[in-house]
Amino acid sequence: MIKAKRADKEELIFTLNELAREKEEKKKLLLELNSAKEELAFQNNEKGKRAAELKIADTELNFQNKEKEKREIANKDLEAFNYSAKLAAQYARSLIEASLDPLFTISPDGKITDMNNASINIIGRPRNELIGTDFFNYFTEPGKAKDGYKQVFSKGFVADYPLTIKDHKLTDVLFNGSVYKDGQGIVLGIVVVARDITKQKKIETELMEAKIFAELATSIAEDAKSKAENATRIAEDAVKAKQQFLSNMSHEIRTPMNAIIGFTKVVLKTELTAKQKEYLTAIKISGDALIVLINDILDLAKVDSGKMTFEQTPFKLALSISAMLHLFETKIQEKNLKLIKEYDENIPQVLIGDPVRLHQIILNLVSNAVKFTTYGSITVNVRLQHEDQNQAIVEFSVSDTGIGIAANKIDKIFENFQQASSGTSRLYGGTGLGLAIVKQLVEPQGGTIKVVSKLDEGSTFSFTLGFQKTKFDAEPISMDIELDPETKKIKILVVEDIALNQLLMKTLLDEFGFERDIAANGKIAIEKLQTKNYDIILMDLQMPEMNGFEATAYIRKELNSNIPIIALTADVTTVDLAKCKAVGMNDYIAKPVDEKLLYSKIVGLVKKTMPSNSIVSADIHQSKKSKYIDLNYLNRRTKSNPKLMMEMISLYLEQTPSLIGIMKQSLKDKDWKSLHSAAHKMIPSFSIIGMSVDFEEIAKKVQEFASTQQQTEGIPDLMTQLENACIQACAELEVELTAMKNKAV
Repeated sequence: MIKAKRADKEELIFTLNELAREKEEKKKLLLELNSAKEELAFQNNEKGKRAAELKIADTELNFQNKEKEKREIANKDLEAFNYSAKLAAQYARSLIEASLDPLFTISPDGKITDMNNASINIIGRPRNELIGTDFFNYFTEPGKAKDGYKQVFSKGFVADYPLTIKDHKLTDVLFNGSVYKDGQGIVLGIVVVARDITKQKKIETELMEAKIFAELATSIAEDAKSKAENATRIAEDAVKAKQQFLSNMSHEIRTPMNAIIGFTKVVLKTELTAKQKEYLTAIKISGDALIVLINDILDLAKVDSGKMTFEQTPFKLALSISAMLHLFETKIQEKNLKLIKEYDENIPQVLIGDPVRLHQIILNLVSNAVKFTTYGSITVNVRLQHEDQNQAIVEFSVSDTGIGIAANKIDKIFENFQQASSGTSRLYGGTGLGLAIVKQLVEPQGGTIKVVSKLDEGSTFSFTLGFQKTKFDAEPISMDIELDPETKKIKILVVEDIALNQLLMKTLLDEFGFERDIAANGKIAIEKLQTKNYDIILMDLQMPEMNGFEATAYIRKELNSNIPIIALTADVTTVDLAKCKAVGMNDYIAKPVDEKLLYSKIVGLVKKTMPSNSIVSADIHQSKKSKYIDLNYLNRRTKSNPKLMMEMISLYLEQTPSLIGIMKQSLKDKDWKSLHSAAHKMIPSFSIIGMSVDFEEIAKKVQEFASTQQQTEGIPDLMTQLENACIQACAELEVELTAMKNKAV
């Protein structure tokens, strides 16, 4: 038991020891735990510090990044600025180097700091040797150069300061300089440009020499002037003599031609056989061609300069050729020659061109052939060379078996007053103008003429002309004039001294139904005017006692009369036409008189001087008519061809509204050129569809106002009348066209 107690005691001691040990362990653990808590608190404190440091570091990092971005932007801006500055410097340098004049920059102490290549070239030393040297030493007068340099600093600039550079040729320059400053306005130096005036100096010297020579030449010029004045007087006298000669020739030639052509027209209106009418028509056509030819011969300057006008009218080529050849039948028979006509039937029946000019060409060529042919034949060949939808090219040739032309003369025969030999004129006559005129008539129309010839065998003259094709028929030669019944009471005084012309004018005016009196000269005309009233005067110019100019001047100034006066002139030179206007004549008609033109001018002038002093209102006249149109003329013109009539009416209906629209818009825009053009295009249509002549006069008045831009305030009223009339005419034509179409079906 003691043993057991001992064992329990030992176990208790062990347990107590174990408890003490555990207690000690717990105490240690508690100490370690306290230590750990302190460490943890320390660590937490350190973490807080590190977190604060990290926050500060992060803020610093953000700041550094922003500063870096700013530096990068600043660097880029600096680079861009430096690049721009570099470009500006290069541009400035290029401008400086582009100057051909020497340019320097100089410091305030007179040293060269920079220069351009022109400076290097003119001084002849490299740039590195020039920089830093005294600017003044490069001039022939250094002191003068220094004074100019000082003036730049004192004034801020200097202009055109003369100096001479010491180079291999001593170049004269004008010194121009100005100061340059930095951004704060501090003067850094001056810029100098030395403009080379060597050429100016040379020019000044030459001018001085020229002045001396001019003074010496003045006396010579004065002598030459007096000689020139004498020559001018001689030339002016020659021109006056030529003009007087042409005036006299024009009058002398035209006066008999007036009667020939006038009475031919009168006879053509009488009962004739077909052959008589054919021959008389040929005479009339040839007379017309001869008048045009006379015009051209009397105005050689017009021929030589090629300033001819060419008509574009429908005509029948075959009839024109036949009419021309009729003229030569008698002469050819007298010379026992044979006339051969070869005509290509493929040529369109009606062509558009200038038949009168064509007659002149044929007349000259056939006349030449007849003149220079004593035996054999003359062949006139007309053939179609080419044809397309719009145009026909026709080749004409006149061949003969006459004397021929030498090869060395062929190139000259188309020149004025040239013939094949000096004996040609003596043996055969002529002026040598015929072929020159032929060439001047062919080439301006786009044609060509050539000749093939051999001495003693004959010649062939050939030429080509282009003609426009047309669907319309050629207007027949008609002596009839559509007379206005309201004009039959017109009283006319004819002042004419030649009995034959008096008879012709009586015949024409009687046909017009006018009352007429005849006065043999201006003096008798004035006496008649003082005892009787007339509506218009037809005044010849060249008369005894008192000529037409003197009579007109007296009527205007002494009698104070505004009666219309038309000059009847055989002289159509510019000088006399201007004189007609100057003395107060209203218009002129060239002899031979065209009766249609004579009638229209008489009626037109008389209507203008009616009491209303204006054109008779077309609306008033129209109220007397049931319709605005009369297709009788169109019916005659188309030979009652319904297809052609419908085509022409359709064309009128197509173009008239657009022309009216153009005229109204042109008037609104004050586009006088377009208004004039549209009115001009409209005028021919009135007669075609049979509208009153008053509408044609209105359109002419609009055209006249548009041309002169005077009295334009009257155009709107005239335009209203035209528009109303054309609208009504179109409505009536629509009805007629519909009826024609229904009839054709």
